[in-house]
Amino acid sequence: MAKKTAIIGASDNPARYSFLATNMLKEYDHAVVPLGIREGNIGGTEIITKWPDVIEGLDTVTLYIGPKRQPELYDYVLGLKPKRIIFNPGTENNEFRKLAESKGVQTEEACTLVMLRTGQF
Repeated sequence: MAKKTAIIGASDNPARYSFLATNMLKEYDHAVVPLGIREGNIGGTEIITKWPDVIEGLDTVTLYIGPKRQPELYDYVLGLKPKRIIFNPGTENNEFRKLAESKGVQTEEACTLVMLRTGQF
């Protein structure tokens, strides 16, 4: 089942994991919403730099920004009302994880790429 996924920290740099994740999510037929701070294009999908307040049908937020930059995004991410948040390697944040779980959001400390390849997404 396709899961609309917001990629926070999206980059058009092919060496970045957010770039790989965006392409792989599309390859696995998931709708993607790449949210970044710089304009760019990932495999034909524009990076959104003016982040929307609402993303209809959002299932998952996958994080590609470090924990030091996350606190300013807590309210935004939780306001999107995702069903789950994936903390990719290097983005683990116990404070944010506990806050999300207190709001009923499932959290996972995992790699989106591995989850896709192993059928755990």
